[in-house]
Amino acid sequence: MNADSLEIQPLQKPLDAEVSVPGSKSYTNRALLVAALANGESHLTGALFSDDTDYMVQSLRKLGVSIEADSKAASFVVAGNGGRIPVDGAELYIGNSGTTSRSITSYVALGNGTFIIDGDAPMRQSRPMADLLDALGQLGIEARSRFANGCLPIEVQAKEFRGGKTRLDASKSSQFLTSLLLVAPYADNGLEIEMVSEFKTEYIDITMAVMQAFGIEVEHDEYRRFRVAGSQCYTPRAYAIEPDASNASYFFAAAALTGGRVRLADIAANSAQGDINFVDVLEKMGCTVNRYTRGVEVIGPDQLRGIDVDMKAISDTSLTLAAIAPFAKNPVRLRNIEHTRWQETDRIAAMVAQLRRLGVAVEEHRDGVTIMPSKPKSSSIDTYKDHRVAMSFALVGLRVPGIHINDPGCVGKTFPTYFDVWDQIRGSA
Repeated sequence: MNADSLEIQPLQKPLDAEVSVPGSKSYTNRALLVAALANGESHLTGALFSDDTDYMVQSLRKLGVSIEADSKAASFVVAGNGGRIPVDGAELYIGNSGTTSRSITSYVALGNGTFIIDGDAPMRQSRPMADLLDALGQLGIEARSRFANGCLPIEVQAKEFRGGKTRLDASKSSQFLTSLLLVAPYADNGLEIEMVSEFKTEYIDITMAVMQAFGIEVEHDEYRRFRVAGSQCYTPRAYAIEPDASNASYFFAAAALTGGRVRLADIAANSAQGDINFVDVLEKMGCTVNRYTRGVEVIGPDQLRGIDVDMKAISDTSLTLAAIAPFAKNPVRLRNIEHTRWQETDRIAAMVAQLRRLGVAVEEHRDGVTIMPSKPKSSSIDTYKDHRVAMSFALVGLRVPGIHINDPGCVGKTFPTYFDVWDQIRGSA
């Protein structure tokens, strides 16, 4: 693979494939942190090995957690310290991993000393942390943005984590709430979190599922107020991580785009991963979706229909939908994804810019886009170091020759073997 650019080879016939994707990033990083907090040894299988999970592993190791990694077996063995952090301060580098930056910020509050969390330029400039810092401050934890811009680097002066009550705005990222919930069992007085805004609940369902699997219950009042009892400890265990539904969306979309068939095994249609519901959108666009106890199959139509859809609950698949939208016979309207402007890049602006490079007629809105039926042309795609931009717009190249993905290595954030999987699919076709 050229390190600077990769040309996508069009498929010569409709896709027909059984696909396996790596473990869920959301589950892997949560399970790593919870296992680190448990008192004893946990075995994680089916785990994702990627840039994001590597930053979590390296951070936990610097905080005194022993982690054995086996990438070939997709497994980790984590020796948890029971909520203790046996180092007096540390400097942690988390790259461009939002999950790690938010989760580790609350995690280090359990320790003693000065902890610095820093990352790449986007994390320093545009990935928000201020609402999490505010919630921690209400709990008596000294945590501040060193540049006073609400972003990394973050400095935490850790002394004790008493817990109590706090109010949280998670409208820009539900990861703020995940961060607080994961460490809540170790607060002396427990933790009660009052939500002051609307937010994506799907990833909180994943957080609570992982916590429950390791023995901790979370009470909540219809996602408006959360309570976790204090002075508890996660129970170490063997834990299997399911495939990543967000990454599965690209292959489901490919079936829709080519009038082909894709089946993904080992993931349930009722998975707690909200992005599995992307197949519901494809179904409304004319696809046939078969849901099995352990697997989901998508069969594409001769012609996709347009759709007007609220994507808030499955916003990580908004770029996936945007990439196939020009091939629909009617306009496609994506709504309620304004929060994606504060992710790896401004994803709304990115999808608009790259669609226009392809010659696609698109209208930008504050909360989304309207994409008109078009015939995309050959072009290079700028990825903004955003893995989802790269993986989504590569789909266009399955139908249109001459699509070049710039900086294809950015997929290493969550799916390092993405383009290898496509090579395997072509080789078996």
